[in-house]
Formats: sequence, C-alpha cells, structure tokens
Amino acid sequence: MKPTLKGWLRISSALFYQDAAAAIDWLCRAFGFDVRIKVEGEGGRIEHSELTLADGVVMVGQAEKSTAQKQMKSPKSLDGANTQSLFVYVDDVDALCARAKAAGATIIKEPSNTNYGDEYWEDRGFGCNDPEGHIWYFAHRVRNPKIDE
Repeated sequence: MKPTLKGWLRISSALFYQDAAAAIDWLCRAFGFDVRIKVEGEGGRIEHSELTLADGVVMVGQAEKSTAQKQMKSPKSLDGANTQSLFVYVDDVDALCARAKAAGATIIKEPSNTNYGDEYWEDRGFGCNDPEGHIWYFAHRVRNPKIDE
C-alpha cells in the first residue's frame, strides 16, 4: 500500500449531527478535540470539518445537508439508534470522564478496568453519549504484557 497523506490515518470516521456547529464546539470542550478545518456554508451550515485528537481525525458534518447525503442522520433523529461507536485511547480516562460529565455527556459506563487475561492486556475505560446520542468509548492501557515484559 502507498503511504497515507500526512496527518491522516488509513481509516478515519465521519459523524453527522443535526447541529454540526454546536457539536464541534461541544466535542472540543468535552473531549479536547482541536479543529483542523471547518468549512462553513450558507447560514453557518458546516459543509466539512476535521477534528483532531493527538494523531486521530474525525470528520463532523451536517446531517441531511444535501440530496446526496439524505442517508446521513444523527442518532437524535433516529430515537437514539446507532450503528457504530467510536473508541479512543487517551492518557487519563478518569480526568476525561469528569471533563465530559461537566460538559453534559451522558455516562453509559462509568470508568472501570477490563482485564483481557494475563497474556493480553488490561484497560481502564468509560462510555458516554454526546448531546445528539453518538456513542463514545475512551480507555487508557493499565497493563500490556507484550510491552511490560
């Protein structure tokens, strides 16, 4: 395979919100994302955006912004239904959970440890919903026998 473009991973995710501008502000405040690009159209509508967190990228767009994207919906318009969740490694799960709670995230799994067995690893993580219902999971590695040996 050819190398990816600078600043891009092989796979990146895109999320769609009824109010993408408000979602971008919230994601930055709650989770610490930085805006790499935000293209605004008529009336402040978000035509395209790229948010970064360390080396990760997530694109945030306006749900149902054009005929070509009528299938792009926010969980808020689907009674909270989701077909995906995002999983992000961070440095400090407990601090991020407190920050997310303060910003209004709905915590669906409080911070706890998950041990995948002696030959694998142990993570500490939590799960939450953002204001439009997207599911986010965050974790940090507690133990990694492949590295710790």
